[in-house]
Amino acid sequence: MGKISVIGAGNVGATAVYYIAERNLGDIVMVDIVEGVPQSKGLDFLHSSPLRQYSVQIFGTNNLKEIAGSDVVIFTAGIARKPGMDRMDLLKTNARIAQSTARAIVRYAPDAVVVTVTNPLDVIAMVLLRETGFDAGRIVGMAGVLDSTRFRYFIAEKLGVWPGDVRAMVLGGHGDSMVPLTRYTSVGGFAVHELLDTATVDAIVEKTRKGGAEVINYLKTGSAYYAPAASAAKMVESIVRNERRLLPASVYLNGEYGYDNIFLGVPVILGKTGVEKILELELTDAEKIALDRSALAVQNGVQTLDSLYEEKIL
Repeated sequence: MGKISVIGAGNVGATAVYYIAERNLGDIVMVDIVEGVPQSKGLDFLHSSPLRQYSVQIFGTNNLKEIAGSDVVIFTAGIARKPGMDRMDLLKTNARIAQSTARAIVRYAPDAVVVTVTNPLDVIAMVLLRETGFDAGRIVGMAGVLDSTRFRYFIAEKLGVWPGDVRAMVLGGHGDSMVPLTRYTSVGGFAVHELLDTATVDAIVEKTRKGGAEVINYLKTGSAYYAPAASAAKMVESIVRNERRLLPASVYLNGEYGYDNIFLGVPVILGKTGVEKILELELTDAEKIALDRSALAVQNGVQTLDSLYEEKIL
């Protein structure tokens, strides 16, 4: 059985541990800087195992050395968004946490595939790539799966159908500029535009873009965690079981879709080595313009990141 480490035992990290355990994907190490938190949650999960029928080991610790030998590391550590806060407002704090964590991954888990969940996701993925020096395919961001599953749910809700029958693809950065591809969205094999009128589909697209903010506005003091954790766990399953699933994910682009030196959400095949292939879809002019806009938002974030390096803040 493989080993999966989760950095951050907050709501997202702990919930991801639960989903991973439920699927019996591997033994799990949960790391957090707050003493007692990962240990207590680890024990609580283990006490549930006879009822939930998982047989993995779950170990909570404050020591990053315990990630040694991990096949996959999920990075969820950092502060969460608050009402009115843009994802880029998080960059300075979370980039520092990513920087120190990346160095620990290099030291203790040099063969791991790294799945990042922390926001601003596409820029934090860049920090992890730079600081680890890993092959680009071993650093992958979770957002596309999350954005797509929200899109799928909203369509299923509108039609009153089982959400699992909906297939969707969302490209671009993890933020308000994401690009849901309605042409590649279907329900039970039927194109979504055959089932819903354009105005309704457009409204669902906008609701998808605001899905995370809607949760934050209700919570006031936190952000979404059930759906992000489930999305990360789905990616881990594809990696550790070498399922080679075709999923949207934030990956490093080197010429694909006409972009260089940024992480952006695109369809990929995800297997045991990480990103095995990036698929380039034929986009309409309108879709490419929307993706360009999304890429520009990510590039602006990378420029801010570069300034932090230049000013020796990182």
